[in-house]
Amino acid sequence: MKVIVPTGALGAGIRAEHVEAGLAKGAHAIACDAGSTDSGPSYLARGVSKWARESVKRDLEVLMVASEKAGIPLLVGTCGTSGADEALHWTRDIALEVAREQGLRPKIAVLSSEQSRDAMKARRAEGRIRPLPPSAPLDDATLEACDHIVALMGPEPYIEALKAGATIVLGGRTTDTAVLAAVPIMMGAGLGAAWHAGKTAECGGVCTAVRGDGGVLIEVFEDRFEIEPLSATNRCEVQGVSAHMLYENSDPYRLFEPGGVLNVTNAVYTALDERRVRVTGSVWEPGPYTMKLEGAGAGPYQTISLVGIEDPKVLANLDLFHERLVEGLRDRIDRTFGAEAGDYDLSVRIYGWNAVSGRRLPAGTPPPPEVGVLLVITAATQELATRLSKAVNPLFFHFPLSPELPQPSYGFAFTPAEIESGQVYKFHLNHVVETRDGLELVRTEWVDLSNTPAREAEHA
Repeated sequence: MKVIVPTGALGAGIRAEHVEAGLAKGAHAIACDAGSTDSGPSYLARGVSKWARESVKRDLEVLMVASEKAGIPLLVGTCGTSGADEALHWTRDIALEVAREQGLRPKIAVLSSEQSRDAMKARRAEGRIRPLPPSAPLDDATLEACDHIVALMGPEPYIEALKAGATIVLGGRTTDTAVLAAVPIMMGAGLGAAWHAGKTAECGGVCTAVRGDGGVLIEVFEDRFEIEPLSATNRCEVQGVSAHMLYENSDPYRLFEPGGVLNVTNAVYTALDERRVRVTGSVWEPGPYTMKLEGAGAGPYQTISLVGIEDPKVLANLDLFHERLVEGLRDRIDRTFGAEAGDYDLSVRIYGWNAVSGRRLPAGTPPPPEVGVLLVITAATQELATRLSKAVNPLFFHFPLSPELPQPSYGFAFTPAEIESGQVYKFHLNHVVETRDGLELVRTEWVDLSNTPAREAEHA
């Protein structure tokens, strides 16, 4: 079974000539992922896409036209970044718009894996939900804090949809691997080979030598899979293909998926030529069926301010400056607002020094030529966060390293200085739920344009 994986994320950009190259090699399906938790909890909490509608539509145009032209199915997992129902239906509506504009007649299956809080409370009460490290056991209060909850699907709902005649399957939250492994598994490929191929190709061309040059074609057999880039100017190498087991996975040999574990301890990677790699020895170890739960919800609000600093005395003593600045800003807020400030949070992040890690750099580290200092204030409401930020504005922009030094002026980047960045969001769930099989928590809706007259299809 040959599957075109044109991209690691629908909306990131797909080149039609790369898809055509895969079709010319006899591809049996097109499959790709469309979501992730990489960009934080806000997309799940709000049910919106990270990608622009225009980007998703353009990629869907390429894939839907190619799919219908070749008569092969198109599978998309985790639609709309989070796979929540709102994001899934947003993607469905774009697909219908593409179908109208391009004169296509797909039969679309829409797979939903969003879960209600009440349903998950019932499962928790039955002892069917358990935490993944380092999360704590689940309680009802945590479920109530979630605006959206999704369960990560395996390949089974995609297989059932294809068997029922779907030409396009749009999935809610799905493991990146499952959406790619579905067609090979359905057609009888080896489970170890199918799952390992899916894992390797999950990010499209990230496993290739030139990561920005298109996706890949996977060919899955009973005992092996082969992978090659869709671009004629790219190549797959043993190192890149084998290394992808470590991508977003703490164990380079074992990958937990719904219904089992992929074990590649004895996998052998062989370069067939300059472009292709063959992988043998991958094993699928069946286990109890569980689906990972992700849940996210809204929290307090943030206001930020930014200054740039070139003061050599400050640059030579950035850790000391940070400590004194934070202490001074918090003291100003506490004395000004008292209890009204509530359970606020204040952080100062020095970009160009240690803003990413927050760790102290080793003694003797040379000072940078300049830094950007970001003040982040989090409070119960946007209005309060902004008032707290305004209260410390003069101190933040004129804070000296030592009181005896002349008052400095730092370069503020924006005016007004306070930028209201909106609500903060948080992941609440990192758990698994036990199920009978891969279909129990999934709902399927159909949009069938395959037999629709042209005039009616325009208004579908």
